[in-house]
Formats: sequence, structure tokens, C-alpha cells
Amino acid sequence: VQLVESGGGLVQTGGSLRLSCEASGFTFDDYTIGWFRQAPGEERVGFSCIINSNRKTFYSGAAEGRFTISRDNGNTVYLDMNNLKPEDTAVYYCAAGPPLGGVCSLYYFGYSHWGKGTQVTVSS
Repeated sequence: VQLVESGGGLVQTGGSLRLSCEASGFTFDDYTIGWFRQAPGEERVGFSCIINSNRKTFYSGAAEGRFTISRDNGNTVYLDMNNLKPEDTAVYYCAAGPPLGGVCSLYYFGYSHWGKGTQVTVSS
């Protein structure tokens, strides 16, 4: 099982980025994909996830309205981030885990496979 994040970088306040999470080594539609982020000195926090089989999406308050999770017809999940703020600066991780009764988890213990992360830095 492998998850590879890409698309991070340095962007100014108000800018946009698209992160990608490319998966391999498992049946993609049997899993959910979650996006997490971890700022220096802080815990890893989940903020969006998608059930791959039906494309149902979930967001936490921090992501609603600015971030959009989606998937393509292959094995890649995207995170479109708009109106970025300095507090969005973090390492962003994607993770794969089983669906939980028709929903996906925004908590790290709901996921069994993790990528290595991609750095997003938003300058003020």
C-alpha cells in the first residue's frame, strides 16, 4: 500500500493550491481517503475525507467553504485549497481507511495507511 502526496509549496495569503494523493496497492473503491494537517508543535488534525465508492465528502469547520476534496476516475484524490491563510501552514497528509457505517473519519485512528506528507507554507 502506498500513498503519495504532491502539490504543496509556498503561496501568498489568499492564494490557492491543489494537493494530490495518489494511491496504489489496494482496491481504491473499498477505502476512504482523509486529509490531515500538522503544524509545528501541534497535533495532526483531520479536516476532510471522501468515501471513494460513492464520492460522498465530509469536512470539518476549518475546511468548509475554502477546501474541496474530490477524486478522479483512477486512484487519485485531490484537495483544492482556496483563500489560503498563514494559519493553514502545515504538513498535509493523506490517509486511507475503511468506511465507517457510510461515513468517513476525520480522526487519525480511522486510518491504517498514511502518506509521507507535503509541506504547505502560506506567507503573510
